[in-house]
Amino acid sequence: MSRILITSALPYINGVKHLGTLAGSMLPADVYARFQRALGRETLYICATDEHGTPTELAAAAAGQDPATFCAEQHQVQHDLGRRFGLSWDHFGRSSSPQNHRLTQRFARELWEAGFLEERITQQVYSNADQRFLPDRYVIGTCPHCGYDAARGDQCENCTRVLDPADLINPRSAVSGSPDIEIRGSKHLFLRQSLFSDKLRSWIDGKKGDWPLLVTSIALKWLDEGLQDRGVTRDLEWGVPVNAFEWGANPDGVVPDIEGLAGKVFYVWFDAPIEYIAATWEWADAQAAEAGQDPPADAVWERWWRGPAAADVSYVEFMGKDNVPFHTVGFPCTLIGVNERRSADGAWSVANPEPWKLVDRLKGFNWLDYYGGKFSTSQQRGVFMDHALELLAPDYWRWWVCANAPEGSDATFTWEQFQAQVNADLADVLGNFVNRILKFTETRFDGVVPDGGEPGELEARLHADVAAKLAELTGLMEDIEIRKSAQALRQLWVLGNAYLTEAAPWTAVKTDRDRAAVAVRTGLNLVALFAKVAEPFIPFAAETVARAVGEGFPGRWPQGEGAGLLQILEPGRPVKAPEVLFRKVEDAQAAAWRERFGGPERA
Repeated sequence: MSRILITSALPYINGVKHLGTLAGSMLPADVYARFQRALGRETLYICATDEHGTPTELAAAAAGQDPATFCAEQHQVQHDLGRRFGLSWDHFGRSSSPQNHRLTQRFARELWEAGFLEERITQQVYSNADQRFLPDRYVIGTCPHCGYDAARGDQCENCTRVLDPADLINPRSAVSGSPDIEIRGSKHLFLRQSLFSDKLRSWIDGKKGDWPLLVTSIALKWLDEGLQDRGVTRDLEWGVPVNAFEWGANPDGVVPDIEGLAGKVFYVWFDAPIEYIAATWEWADAQAAEAGQDPPADAVWERWWRGPAAADVSYVEFMGKDNVPFHTVGFPCTLIGVNERRSADGAWSVANPEPWKLVDRLKGFNWLDYYGGKFSTSQQRGVFMDHALELLAPDYWRWWVCANAPEGSDATFTWEQFQAQVNADLADVLGNFVNRILKFTETRFDGVVPDGGEPGELEARLHADVAAKLAELTGLMEDIEIRKSAQALRQLWVLGNAYLTEAAPWTAVKTDRDRAAVAVRTGLNLVALFAKVAEPFIPFAAETVARAVGEGFPGRWPQGEGAGLLQILEPGRPVKAPEVLFRKVEDAQAAAWRERFGGPERA
């Protein structure tokens, strides 16, 4: 595979995201995208705001705005915060875009014509207090499976079981809290997911070993419990309208009841994953517009997504574990349904000569919590992206989140651990190394890379150690092991510090200038190397370091072995020590932030 397509789960539009959202999708995807670009691979990193659904309507009403205005403003907020965090999306789109409307409606029509959608009368929850139908997630009650008393009507966050509102014990409106709810009939479209069960199981089984165990376990659990047909329309005003385009007939010659579907929109979990594709279409249109050209042909963006043109694309998705079911069952059903046909005896055959691409690698993450509890906007608990940037530069947060990525299990943020780790890793290990070798070069070698001397045994050992650790880091990055990659990167920095301490150029320069020159030249080349391999994790500091030794940015990922890895800078090149890379987080700061954002919850 020569091209890399990356998507991260779409952040929902209603509010600034917390560090957990950053940890579970957007930041790991960015780290991987930066790494792939550094390898020289053609890479496209796509994300977007997820803008439809009841939460948007309610948030807009609370803000005194219509949903379109609310979403436009909140999209810009999230876009700007992401850029300030260094998220290198090639495009950050919107699920409310015209492209997503057209593509969602197109897929729905093709699913209907293939016989994978059907009309059903559903009994839905209507809140008399709120004077509206309540989407599944806005009915809350006790989970019948685990007893969790705040389970949503679509899924229990505690045990992850998929639910219907009728399953809940003591249901009530999440909008008003009123139990004055009743069941009313409403016509909707259902995706016949039950037909896809065996097909999905075979596909997911084929991903074992390539996908994390977390992902395959969640996906197979859904199948083991029996895959249910899923409603893909809702009684809402804001969304992709169901009756605003021309439908064809299904295999039985039936056309949908357009009048009966009037006033309905597609379910947010139907249209949101399609936005991955639509956002790529948006990207292609935006590229053309920037160049003063007309919108490009579909082939320009479809080359990433369908048919032989996408044969060299490796598609990688990033998401938190709560999103895994929708990406291993719901979205694949949609794509398989428009790609293939199923006969009466259950046999599948390719029907689309240019099939849409399914995900190749799916990286799922556990949750990042705050002192063992949830981040909460209402309770002002935890660090959100806007507040984080008020306190410290983005690289502090990027580093800590990557070094503690919740891959094997849930992870916990505490101010005590955050302070200790960024001070040790960023200030003491990386920052100290860069500062002392560059300051010494300015003081004793006129601020240029010195010539003279020949590498000795100490350098030979360093070359071997650096090559081995770089190979380990590269392999971990290819495997998308974010936490282990951060550990390997830190170990590279430690190798540099250990070398500089043993080489002691500040002592050697007193009696043997050539020996000191070798040590300084080696140390400066380590600085250049560190800038290249740190860029995916801490891009702002990496750029500062690269500029300090006269290197371009972003650089290419280091290739090769032995001494060649540390022959980046030619003798005579000017270098200049930057300002302090990372100032330590002081005890008083950590205490104040813990007071402001909350500490351990008391029982």
